[in-house]
This record gives sequence, C-alpha cells and structure tokens, in this order.
Amino acid sequence: VQLQASGGGLVQAGGSLRLSCSASGRARSSYGMGWFRQAPGEARDFVAAFTWDTGNSKYADSVKDRFTISGDRVQKTVYLQMNNLKPEDTAIYLCAAQVDAYGTLRNHSSYYSYWGEGTLVTVSS
Repeated sequence: VQLQASGGGLVQAGGSLRLSCSASGRARSSYGMGWFRQAPGEARDFVAAFTWDTGNSKYADSVKDRFTISGDRVQKTVYLQMNNLKPEDTAIYLCAAQVDAYGTLRNHSSYYSYWGEGTLVTVSS
C-alpha cells in the first residue's frame, strides 16, 4: 500500500485547509485510515481516524469540532478538512493505513502499518 498526502500550505489563524491522502496498491475496505501530525521536536500525535467499511470516525480532543475526516472509497482517498486553524496546529501531517481494522478506530501509531510522506501545514498568527 502506498500513501500520498497533499494539500498542506501556509494559512492564517482562523483559516481552513483540506488535506488529501490517496491510497494505491492493495488498499482494502477493511483498512482503517489515520491522520497524525508531528511538530518540530515533538512526538507524533494522533489527529483523526476513519474506517472505510463503517464510515465511523474518531478525533483527538484538540481538533474535535474543527477537523473532519472523510473518505471516498471509489477514489481510495481520505480527506481531512481543517477549519478554524490555530498556530498550534502547525506541523507535518501524515496519513497512515491500518491493516484489517474491520471498523476499529485506533489512535496509536503502532497500529498503523503503512505511512505516507507528510505534508506541511503552517498556521500564522
């Protein structure tokens, strides 16, 4: 499974961005998809998770009510709509795939087997 994230950029506080993560290869509907982020010198943090087969989602408290994760099964693409961005959202955002999630939403990176290269999001104050 190959993952390609895109959509990052520079935005002012209060603005919006939509990230995309395209999956290719053996991506299956049983997979779970996740977004994580990592700021310079910081640990990798969970942002949101989504499962193709149930459409359910889960969010970190820090982004709840601001971010929305969704997926297009035909296009094998997962999106992260980010609204009301804050300077503390600045980080490299990475998408990841969890094999055979079967509807289970995971917030720890150790459950994810495949990772794409990140896309940088910078929020200015």
